[in-house]
Amino acid sequence: MKIEVLSLFPESFESFLATSIVARAIAKDALSVNVDDIRPYADNKHHQVDDYPYGGFAGMVGSIQPLWDALDTVLGESRAPVIYFSPQGRQLKQSILKHYALEPRLVLICGHYKEIDQRFRRLAVSDEISLGDYVFSGGELAAQLFIDGIARLLPGVLGDPASASTDSFYHEALGFPCYTRPPEYLGQKVPEVLLSGNHAHIEAWARAEAHQMTKARRPDLLDK
Repeated sequence: MKIEVLSLFPESFESFLATSIVARAIAKDALSVNVDDIRPYADNKHHQVDDYPYGGFAGMVGSIQPLWDALDTVLGESRAPVIYFSPQGRQLKQSILKHYALEPRLVLICGHYKEIDQRFRRLAVSDEISLGDYVFSGGELAAQLFIDGIARLLPGVLGDPASASTDSFYHEALGFPCYTRPPEYLGQKVPEVLLSGNHAHIEAWARAEAHQMTKARRPDLLDK
């Protein structure tokens, strides 16, 4: 998979792309990520990429021209899904990551300031995604979380591919509690069923625990 990122702060991706699962995905040639700076595409003297909003509202709005030219350069003659991270987008779900993990190429738009010009969103963006009901300064963190979520779903990236399929939300529910050695610590013991070696009983325990945790913490998922 190839992911193109358009950002005003490409330097914020340097350590991220060199760390953990994403770095492993890149090293295995399962993923390539190119981060392009939007600012040089601005056609004004000072490379200004934002302006005051029409209507007299507060804040600054990302200008359409540098975004449009940057996207046009990155895409060239080809096409790919263009994703913009915005609090006005649909909330990110594991099912969305699974869907986009099948794409050969993605373009991610990292906004900044208040928003970006609505005309760019209307003409160029194919999907808008939000991380939740809150606002932070720019789309870089959202893009990094999105890339990380995609990377761990790509073939050959995780040491045990089955690990991803037992994560929370993979099957629209929370995951089950996990334990590792030692079998007892500070008086707390690992459930006996996990030490039994009976895989059928262990799987039944995991399903029951996942259901109980989902019911207690995210009952809305059971309604689905």
